[in-house]
Amino acid sequence: MTPEPNTSPPDASIVPITPALLRTWPLPEPGDGKYGRGQVVVVGGARRSPGAAMLASLAALRVGAGRLTIALGDSVADHVAVAIPECGVVGLRETAEGHIAGDSLDRASDDMAGADAVLVGPGLDDADEAADLVSDLANHVSADTVLVLDAYALGVLERDDVSVQAFASRLVLTPNSSEAERLLGREVVDPDHDIPEIARRFEAVVSCGGLVASPDGRVWRSGTGSSGLGTSGSGDVLGGAILGLCARGASVEQAAVWATQAHGAAGDRLAVQVGPLGYLASELLAELPRVLVEVGA
Repeated sequence: MTPEPNTSPPDASIVPITPALLRTWPLPEPGDGKYGRGQVVVVGGARRSPGAAMLASLAALRVGAGRLTIALGDSVADHVAVAIPECGVVGLRETAEGHIAGDSLDRASDDMAGADAVLVGPGLDDADEAADLVSDLANHVSADTVLVLDAYALGVLERDDVSVQAFASRLVLTPNSSEAERLLGREVVDPDHDIPEIARRFEAVVSCGGLVASPDGRVWRSGTGSSGLGTSGSGDVLGGAILGLCARGASVEQAAVWATQAHGAAGDRLAVQVGPLGYLASELLAELPRVLVEVGA
């Protein structure tokens, strides 16, 4: 039976995200070296979609993460290592069809064990293999590593949320509208109620469509961003920005709020420079540090 929409009032009033709010909630001071600024691992980048993992990885560096490792398909790992000289690369086993194999995280285990934050999802393109990857994560990360799930990696939650219960209080989800509907098991009728419902259901901070919801009932809304952000790779940039801020020491709520605002503001800057439509997700990357500087991060 399809669940009925939640029509009860939100648990708390929705707080607008403004530069003034962010200045009262400053990000932690970055460390002096790359390890002090946090270590991140991005897991994704299958044979036909390595660019998603690349965008997310660069976004993490653009918001200040210190050390980056990308774990992606064997067939594209060498190419990405050349394209992004700032990263370390781990090649993951692939299926015959070019999907990343769900049992391949052992290759990245050392990097993941030392990571402050791990993002799984960008560029994964097989639901079953992605679910196996997420289910295996707890065997490879430390007890305080933050986990960010995006795209196909969200599918494991629809099937069995037990596998991520170990990440309660340190889990961030970045679904798009269709992924949010799959998590709910129904259509998103009212985002102001439905996105917080996802946060409560999965005990995770959720960033979706400019709304950020915490499982404790707090909700924030960004006033930045427009339809120009609805382009390939834009969500990967958002996930990477959240990842990087978590690695710097921000709480999952703070990282999601700051990154959501910065992502939208970067889009607003490009809407003026390029046009309301037609700017590229890769162009958001250079705007992120400029936006953070404007609010004193």
